[in-house]
Amino acid sequence: MKLSVIVPCLNAAETIGAQLEALTNQQWDQPWEVIVADNGSADGSQAIAERLRARLPNLRIVDASDRRGPAHAMNAGASAAVGEALAFCDADDEVAPRWVAAMGEALSTYDFVACRIDLEKLNPAWMQRRSPQDRDVQRYSYPPFLPHAGGGTLGVKRRIHEAVGGFDESLPYLQDTDYCWRIQLAGTALHFVPDAVVHVRLRHTLPGVLRQALHWAEYNVLMYKRYRRFGMPRLTLREGMIGWWRLARSLLRVRSKADWARWVWGFGWRVGRLRGSIKYRVVGL
Repeated sequence: MKLSVIVPCLNAAETIGAQLEALTNQQWDQPWEVIVADNGSADGSQAIAERLRARLPNLRIVDASDRRGPAHAMNAGASAAVGEALAFCDADDEVAPRWVAAMGEALSTYDFVACRIDLEKLNPAWMQRRSPQDRDVQRYSYPPFLPHAGGGTLGVKRRIHEAVGGFDESLPYLQDTDYCWRIQLAGTALHFVPDAVVHVRLRHTLPGVLRQALHWAEYNVLMYKRYRRFGMPRLTLREGMIGWWRLARSLLRVRSKADWARWVWGFGWRVGRLRGSIKYRVVGL
């Protein structure tokens, strides 16, 4: 089975070199390739990838600049791939040793998999926390629904990817959650691969934390509106108001930079859900 590792990239000059270096150190006894799907970088990301081609002879760079967004870059990479199986990893993360082998071996057994996330290696101490994907796939809890995983941690058989139409390119955020749910609703389970580890880089500034929380929360509301008809429980205004009350109370316990990061995330999450509720005309606080 040939495995295609797809790395979507947009202006990742500061980090893509480390990710590709990590891939040069991978060993697996089956054929595999690496595809950098460049989404229109203007910072020299392609040149960095080109310099590593000699050390990563199975590397190809494809142009995915005709439409912005990680969903399009991942789909473009998948379209260019020759493997029977696809594995996605982000340009700002780093795969751990044996990641390729562990993902490839898992995909020889299962059709849809997700690897383990480590948050310690690439993040300062004040940002470090336990990942929701360090022991299993992520459990969606508000409201409860199907499990999901980050896009840069997924592996899938190519035929499954094509059967669901790939990632939804209309979604600038949470295209990975939507992808996981569509595949599972079509009848394919998502399996966890603890032996495959990716070191994930978080936002390292409070404004960055706030922006990410705002975007994720807004599109969580859209996911709620889309998937209620598939059995996702309904949210109430009371649940949203309780969330705001808890956020206000938690401000009294803020002492450190790590506390501020958690609070800013919670604030961004609440504001994003409010914005999403207004934008998509649904109570999703």
